[in-house]
Parts: sequence; structure tokens; C-alpha cells
Amino acid sequence: MTPSPPITPAPARAHLLIIDDRIDELRLLLSLVRQEDYRISVAFDGAQGYHRAQALRPDLILMDVSMPVLNGFDACRLLRSDPSTAHIPIIFLSSASGLDARLEGLNNGGVDYVIKPYDAEEVLARIKIHLRRPSVEEMARRRPEAATGPAAAPDKNKILVDAACRYLSAKLAHPPSLAQVARAVNTSEKRLAHAFRSQLGISMAEFIRQERLRCAARLLRETTLSITQVAEELGYSSSANFATAFRMHTGQTPSNFRSS
Repeated sequence: MTPSPPITPAPARAHLLIIDDRIDELRLLLSLVRQEDYRISVAFDGAQGYHRAQALRPDLILMDVSMPVLNGFDACRLLRSDPSTAHIPIIFLSSASGLDARLEGLNNGGVDYVIKPYDAEEVLARIKIHLRRPSVEEMARRRPEAATGPAAAPDKNKILVDAACRYLSAKLAHPPSLAQVARAVNTSEKRLAHAFRSQLGISMAEFIRQERLRCAARLLRETTLSITQVAEELGYSSSANFATAFRMHTGQTPSNFRSS
């Protein structure tokens, strides 16, 4: 008797977590993703979404930005700072279409940013793209050392610093304190200060100073903003203070840097 061929188990259905406080928009999104037979979980604000992501470990998160309790950007930072959820791709869905909003979403850890009202086919395509990409965990398993021993545990200090840097990069005009950043990434001030030193070799205050000047150089190079406007954009008290800091950092005045 010819043996029956082995039965190949069906691939697991991808699990999506949708976080949105608007019931009408949530219904629309649910009807859309159900066409693809995904497993679906739902949360109604950023805090609830953060806790459900920790408990459920979905394959991908679709998240609104403007929500009560905890907005999408803050929830994303928390998810990125938690080793158990840091690998989950997050797609933001928002009616805020400006460049600043889109950059803030990506700088805070989102893998994609879709503007509402969105095209259904585009959303489905983006979901499939990010589900196909290997997660951090999968990439670790594929490394040669994974075949001979357990994968190294994720560097918690690096995850903390990455989350803090994304948070700070969106708030350079009015930098938060060490205590405020520690609360945002769900850790203590002492641990965050140590993480900055161990990962970057500098304090958080020095990171802010360097990041402001790096952004200033980009704005001078890529925009037509005046030097005064660049100084205001990055929170300097005056254009003179900005010019002094910029010259000490680059060896050039802002006007010379722009003309060169």
C-alpha cells in the first residue's frame, strides 16, 4: 500500500492589532482587512493598544495617531522600548497629512504612514509588504550563530536609547527633561542616563545639543528658511546664540555654511 503523503500544515494566519478610537473608521478598517482572512484584535486607545500588544504579540499593528489616554506616537515609543514588542511593525493611519506629522510618525518608530482617507488597495498592499519583511526575531534566527546556540537577547539599553532619541528628535524646539523622557519610554532616570552613556558615550543633554545642530545644518542646506527662522524652529533663544553654537560646532557661521 502506497503511504499517504505527509500533510503540510496550513500557514498560520497573520494576526493584526487595530488601534483606533473612532468607531466609524474602525468599522471601515475591519471590513477591509477581513477580506484577507487575517486574525484581528482591536483596541480603542493607545494605552489599551500597548497592553494588548504586550499580551497578544500580533504580527502587525495598524494605529491611529490622535487618540485619548495615549496618542499613537507615544504608544509607538513604548512598544519600541519594550523588547517583547519592539519587533512588531507599526503602520500609522492618520488624517494629518503634513510632512512634519509623517516624519514624526516615522521617527517615532513607525514603518509606514498612510494618510486618511486612504485607498483600500493601498492599505492592503502595505500590510502585505510589511508582513513579508522578516522581523528582528526572524533575522536573529537566520544569523549563523543562531544555528549553534541561542540568539543573543536584545540589548535593552539600545532599545531604550533608540526610543528616547526618536522621542527627543520630535521635540528639539522644546526639549523635555530627563525625567519626562524616562516616563515616555517607561524607565527610570538613572537607567536612561546610564543607557545613553553606555550606547552613545554622551549624556542626553549632549545628544540634544548635537541633534539640534545637525538638524540646523540640514535646514540651512535644504530649505530657504532664514537663519532667524532656523534658530526659532530649533528652540534657540536668539539667532545670536544659535550662530555662536553653530560656529563652535562646525567652525563656520550659519551664513557661511549655507553659502558654501
